[in-house]
Formats: sequence, C-alpha cells, structure tokens
Amino acid sequence: MPKYIFTAVDSKGTERTGSVEAASVDLASAQIKSMGYFPTNLALEQEKRSVGESQKVKKVKAVSTLVKKKKKPLTFGKVINQKSLTIFTRQLSTLIQAGLPLLRGLEVLAKQERHEPFRYVIVELYENIRSGNTFSEGLQQHPKTFSRLYVNMVKAGEAGGILDVVLNRLALFMEKSQRIKGKIRAAMVYPVIVVILAVLVVSALMAFVVPQFESIFRDMLKGASLPVLTQVVLDISSFIKTNIVSTICLIVGFVVVLKLLSRTRVGARSIDWAVISLPLVGNLYRKAAISRFSRTFGTLLSSGVPILSSLLITRDTSGNALLVEAINKVHDRVKEGEGVSGPLEATKIFPLMVTSMIDVGEETGELPEMLNRVAEIYDEEVDNAVAGLTSIIEPIMIVFLALTVGTIVIALFLPIIEIIEQLN
Repeated sequence: MPKYIFTAVDSKGTERTGSVEAASVDLASAQIKSMGYFPTNLALEQEKRSVGESQKVKKVKAVSTLVKKKKKPLTFGKVINQKSLTIFTRQLSTLIQAGLPLLRGLEVLAKQERHEPFRYVIVELYENIRSGNTFSEGLQQHPKTFSRLYVNMVKAGEAGGILDVVLNRLALFMEKSQRIKGKIRAAMVYPVIVVILAVLVVSALMAFVVPQFESIFRDMLKGASLPVLTQVVLDISSFIKTNIVSTICLIVGFVVVLKLLSRTRVGARSIDWAVISLPLVGNLYRKAAISRFSRTFGTLLSSGVPILSSLLITRDTSGNALLVEAINKVHDRVKEGEGVSGPLEATKIFPLMVTSMIDVGEETGELPEMLNRVAEIYDEEVDNAVAGLTSIIEPIMIVFLALTVGTIVIALFLPIIEIIEQLN
C-alpha cells in the first residue's frame, strides 16, 4: 500500500509531520483529518508518481491555500460593525462544533467574507494562528474589532478546551445585546422624526410666514400696541430671521460641548445622571444598563473568566459613568474578600430584587446562572418599557406639535380680532 508523507497543523496551529499508509490521496487526507490535523502538504514517499497522482497531490495542496492576502485596505475609524462580528462568531462556533479545526473554519469564513476590511482581519487571524500563536493572541492584535470581553472569553475557552461553547455564548450574548439596542432605537425613531419635523415646520413659519404679518399689523393698527403673545412671537421670528446662522452655530456648538463634556469624568457622570432622571426615558435607560451588566458579567463568569477580571471587563463595556463608579467600588470590596451582592446593594443603583437574586446565586454557587436569569427578566422589562414608551410618546408628540403650531396661529389671529373690533 502506498505511503504518504504529510505536513499538517493541529487545532492550536502547531505544525505536525508524519506518514500514513492509504490506497489513495483522498483516503490519506481523510485519515489525517481523522487524527485531528489539517493537511497542508501531502506527497507520495516514492519519487515516481503517475500524472493522475501528481494532480491529486496538487489538489490537496490547493485546499489549504487561503485566498491571496491583499494589502491592508484603507479604512477610517471602526468599519466592522457588530452585526458582521456577530455573524462571524455564530458561523465560527457552528463550524467548530461540526468538527472542523479552527484554522479550517477561519479559512472557510475568509473565503466567503465579502467585506474587504473584515476579510483582511480574518486572514490576519489565520496567519497568526498558523505561525504558532493562540486564537486569543491573534484577537488581541485587532483591539478595534474584538473587545476585551471577546478576547478574555476566548482565552478562557482555550484554557478550558471549550472554545466552541464559549463562541456560542458570545454569539448569543451579542445577538441579545443587538436585539435590545434595536428595540430601543426603534422606540426613539418616531419621536426623533416628529421633533425634527416640528423644528423644521416651526422654523419655516417663524422665518418666512410670520414676518409677512408684522408689516400688515403695523399698518392696520396704526401704531397701536400688539397683544403680548403676538409681540413675543414676532420678536422670536425676527431673531430667527436675522440670526439664523448664529442660531445654527449655537445649536451645533451646544452639541459639540455636550460631546466634549461626555469625555470627561464629571461631564459623563452628569449626563448619565440627567438621562436616568428623565421621567420617561430614564427608567428604560436604567433597565437596559442593568440588563447589559447582568448579561456581560454572567456570560464572563460562566465562560471561566475570574470574577475580578470579569468585573473590570464589565465595567469597561458598561457605557455608563454611574455604573462604572459602582462597579469600581464592588471590585475593590470583592478584592478584599466580600461577596458581590452586598457591595452592589450599597451602590443604590441596583434594585433590591436584583441584589437579592445575586445573593441567592452566591449562596447556591450558581451566580452565573442567576445573573443570566436577571438579564432575561430585565430584557422583558425593557421590552415592556419600550412598548409603553412608544404608546405614550406618540400622543405627547402630537399634542406638542399641535400646541406649538396652535400658539403661532393664535398669536397671528389676535391682532386680526382687534382690527375687526375697531372696524365694527
């Protein structure tokens, strides 16, 4: 039986060499794969080979050749969105669970990826692992694409030999996070559109329609004073018309100042506190933050990441300055030997129900499961809050727009009524 010399890589990217006996190249390749290796080179031990065998060997060599690596594409900022990353994680988890080696899975995903910047990243991962590094080390080379949460979970999965399970948890985590964000954004689309339309309509009325009435009123009232409401509307209209550029610059400047303040510790804390204190949006914002904290913390713990590291990663991905301060305090007290529930309750940010469930999880040794259950409960709370907010905001926006336009119309009609009274 012919003997084949092979060069292959295992699931960790380590190169292996050896020989197998098989009736054909295909059987030899299958035998190598059954050993848990992925063949990169396969050749007959004898120097003389038939033309057909040579073609088959070339075919085996071609299988392991990844798409030609192009130059790094020019990109600006973060171009790989969370949706693409979620799909990549889900597909890689499925391929590994189906028995494909990690390198083979990355090769398949690189060939089918059409987004050039992400394709480049996957090829970089492939080459990094093939050179002898671990998957998590390759992920660390792309911090703009893979977060600390992603890297640390993969590292824990590699250490425990459950990379496919961890990738599946990551995919579930990202899918649920995207679903919650999508619902919140969908709830805010309607009021934002209504507010923008209201601003445009009112601005057009004040800049072009109202000034036409001012000269008419002055002529017909012959110097008599205008009603207070009419005078206020005319003054605002005059200011907008003569200072339209300044008004736009003022609005843009206000947005820029808020953006700069949000990057400072005091500014971010003040803005987050203001958002949480809002009567309608604040409750939704708080519930979404608690849901994200519970899911992130629970997913990290269930994947084998140490509790102190999990708290730091959860802090960095919370996106809320108030929550960052609270998690810092919890981290310091847990480092001193305390549990999680007590320090969380002391922050006064988390409801009693959440801290009680976490306390039960610590006592029963099922803290990750309890945190995931809290996240599921608050996901439902967010869904209900979004539905309630949508049903409340719609009539509020309609009434707001009606009052704004109605005030302008009334202000314009008051002088007309006075003119009619004078004529009578």
